[in-house]
Amino acid sequence: MEFQLPFSKVILGSASPRRKELLQQLGLDFEVIGASVDEVYPDSLKHYLITDYLASLKADSLINLLDGDTLLITADTIVWHNESVLEKPADLKEARQTLEQLSGSWHEVITSVCFRSLKDNYLVHDVTEVHFGRLDTEMISAYFEKGNPLDKAGAYGIQEWLGLVGITEIKGSYTNVVGLPTALVYNTLRRMAGRSD
Repeated sequence: MEFQLPFSKVILGSASPRRKELLQQLGLDFEVIGASVDEVYPDSLKHYLITDYLASLKADSLINLLDGDTLLITADTIVWHNESVLEKPADLKEARQTLEQLSGSWHEVITSVCFRSLKDNYLVHDVTEVHFGRLDTEMISAYFEKGNPLDKAGAYGIQEWLGLVGITEIKGSYTNVVGLPTALVYNTLRRMAGRSD
C-alpha cells in the first residue's frame, strides 16, 4: 500500500477465500486466523445492525491476539430480502428455495467490517442493491452443477456463473457483494494510517 499503517502485523479474522483475495489485491500484508463463533444475534436486530453485531462478535472472539502492534480485521455479510435475512442454505433444497425468492426481484447485500486494535475500534458497513432477472428451474439446476451455493449467504456468488447470467442490475459496490467492500476498507485503513497519536 502507498501509506504506512501504524501496525507491524495485520490479522484477517476470516476464513473466507474471497475476502482473503480481495484484501491481497489491495496490497495489504496480513495473516489469516479464522474466527470461530456461533453467528447468532438478537432477534431485535435488523439490516446492517445484524452485520455490525456479528463482525464485532468475531473481533471479540480473537481479542487475545491483539498487542500494541497488531490490527485485527473481521467482517460479516448477509443478504437482506423482504425485511428478513437469507442465510447460507443448509442443503440444495433450501438453496433452490432461496434463489426462487430472489428471482425477478431486488435484494440488498450488507457487509460490516470491524477494525480492532488495542486503542482503536472502527466499525463500518456498506449496502449494495442487486437485481436478479427471472431464474427458472433449468438455470438454478445448471448453477448447482457449476458452483457451490451452500457456502454463501443468499445461495449465490456474484462472481460465479449465476451472477454472470442472472444479475441484471447492481447499485453500489461490486466487491461488497463478493464479501468485502474494498473501497470502504481502503479508505478506513488510510484514515487509520493518518492517526499519529
